[in-house]
Amino acid sequence: MDIDAATREQLQNWEKELNAQYQRICEHELSLDITRGKPSADQLHLSDGLDGILNGEYRAADGTDTRNYGGLEGLMCARELGADILQVPVEEVIAGGNSSLTLMYCAVLTGYLFGYAGNKPWKELEAPKFLCPVPGYDRHFAICEQLGIGMVNVPMIDSGPDMDAVEALIEKDRDIIGIWCVPKFSNPTGVTYSAETVERLAQLGRIANPGFRIFWDNAYAIHDLDNQVNLASIRTATVENDTADSVIQFASTSKVTHAGAGLAFVSASSDNLASLKKQMQAMTIGPDKINQLRHARFFAEFTLLKEHMHKHAQILKPKFQCVLSHLEKAFKDSDLGEWENPLGGYFVSFNTRPGCAAAVVELAAQAGVKLTPAGATFPYGVDPEDRNIRIAPSFPPLDELDTAMSVFVLCVKLASVRKQLEML
Repeated sequence: MDIDAATREQLQNWEKELNAQYQRICEHELSLDITRGKPSADQLHLSDGLDGILNGEYRAADGTDTRNYGGLEGLMCARELGADILQVPVEEVIAGGNSSLTLMYCAVLTGYLFGYAGNKPWKELEAPKFLCPVPGYDRHFAICEQLGIGMVNVPMIDSGPDMDAVEALIEKDRDIIGIWCVPKFSNPTGVTYSAETVERLAQLGRIANPGFRIFWDNAYAIHDLDNQVNLASIRTATVENDTADSVIQFASTSKVTHAGAGLAFVSASSDNLASLKKQMQAMTIGPDKINQLRHARFFAEFTLLKEHMHKHAQILKPKFQCVLSHLEKAFKDSDLGEWENPLGGYFVSFNTRPGCAAAVVELAAQAGVKLTPAGATFPYGVDPEDRNIRIAPSFPPLDELDTAMSVFVLCVKLASVRKQLEML
């Protein structure tokens, strides 16, 4: 049915039919969760070989006793793993603990309180703010919100952030001191930045506040589902544009090995790392080097890491296919929804008709299916059009995901019809 062309009577009949289906589902008292992109148990099992891999041998190749204090930058073998993932020189990498989010928070705090590479702290600006491509990652936004750093929405398009908008905003406002980027399989849209976008981002250091930094969260650098999708090197681009200080990169093994016991990496120019390490020295005596050594031995060669990620893809692909199949079947010939077909990463981004996302999430919750809150993919939790919903297929078993998606598409239809009736 063309919802815009339908009469009130047709819409009322359709709402009655959909509501009857919905009430029957509610009677089943489901308890399903597709809120966050957590690895499934099957994925976590892929890394169970980490347990016991050291077999009492705690010394790294350089002789470091990993049981003891020290080593702020992390083990060289762990830094080499991070360098392989990010495709950067190992001397520009720090290997940390299990959370890249912790490193990002530390990096933002360093800029805010102390500044980078001799530039003034952001807190001394009248109104420091970050550009936030939307829809985007809620935890990035939470860092800015907690520190009182303003956030400015920038639309995400097929090639990445709308660079015309980015450049115009930066030229107009010297208080813009950062931009959040998830450049490969972006959270939640699945978009990979084009080479032109990467090049234009690398040139921002020429026009922005000297303290401006690109926070390059390459969380899904090796999370391809099929053929490898290539992302242009932001490091190469910034070096060529003499703006190497303008970018700080992050990655982790949170969705590679054990999510709660992985490694995180930060990569930046020598001046940026010096600023960062100065603050880290007051925060820690060093990371968990035993865990770093475990990972370095588990992935003794980069080819082993690639083979490992192929196993992840084999588990994830059917789940993405399940989500996309439901969406295609339900909305192929209608305008009730728009979505991306990601080639990797962990999410599917779905847009309802304007004004329907919150209602869909609420209906799904009442039917026993938990979704990421509507608005979570926007700063301050406010989606101006109330459209975007992030679907996370990875964690539940395939049969539960299939059930959850059946409920989801029904809720989208029901919310859309009710919204249209309100507007008549």
